[in-house]
Parts: sequence; structure tokens; C-alpha cells
Amino acid sequence: MSDHSLRTVSLSRLEKGRYLATNRHGVTLELGGDGTTSFSPVELLLAAIAGCSGIDVDYITSKRAEPEALDLRITADKVRDDSGNHLTDITLTFDIRFPEGEAGDAARAVVPRAVAQSHDRLCTVSRTVELGTPIATHIVGGDGADGAAADSAAG
Repeated sequence: MSDHSLRTVSLSRLEKGRYLATNRHGVTLELGGDGTTSFSPVELLLAAIAGCSGIDVDYITSKRAEPEALDLRITADKVRDDSGNHLTDITLTFDIRFPEGEAGDAARAVVPRAVAQSHDRLCTVSRTVELGTPIATHIVGGDGADGAAADSAAG
């Protein structure tokens, strides 16, 4: 894997249920459990899906005209069943408006294709979720199990 393809985020505990995420550029974001005022991990996942698709659609449509507004709303139901906790019924809604005129008409015309392209092949986040990419876990420190891979079921 090349350095160009590797993505990394580090988390550090601030206090019980609150963490600080730091990306490779040094940008930080606080997250926490449902009892905190921070974004929850589930909310960040939803924001990542919406943000990824929003950016894709923005880049494609803005070549034709700058949107007057581009707002997204993503919803999902969190359920607990025999498969454990997970989200169902994830729905992403685009509210995008362009100026009147030829450029705005051209941008409006490509919105359905841009949304489909983002969903079907461009958005790394939603593609990863839909493909069900396995997640490997490792434990370092603690009881001397440095580098030992935890046996986890992915899916």
C-alpha cells in the first residue's frame, strides 16, 4: 500500500466516553458517546457518507454552475437485533439549487447522474459501507499482547 493511499486517524481519550480524533494534517475533532454534546461515532459515520457524496456532486455540478445552495440530510435507524447494533434504512437527501439560465440548467441536468456516480463508484465512504469491508483489530499494550490480532467477526 502506498503512502498516497493510506488513510489514518488517531484517537486519544479525553475522559470517559470522550475522545479527540486527529487526522494526518493535525486537524482535530471531538467525539463521544450518546451522553455527550459531541458528535457520536454513528453521527460521524453519517456525516462522512453525506459529506463524501456531497463533495462528489459539488465537484461535478460546479463545473457547470455554482450552486446557490447545496444541503444534504442523512437519516438512519439504529437497531439492535441478532446481528448486534447496526444502522438500517440509511437515506441521503440532496437539496441543491442552481441559478436560472443556461449554466444553471446544465448543472441541474447532471445532478441525477452525479448522485448516481457518487453512490455507485466515487464515494469511498458509502462504497466501503455497502461492500461490507472487514475491519481488523489489534491490541497493543495492557497485558503483554503487543501486536496480537484480536479475533473479530467482520461483516
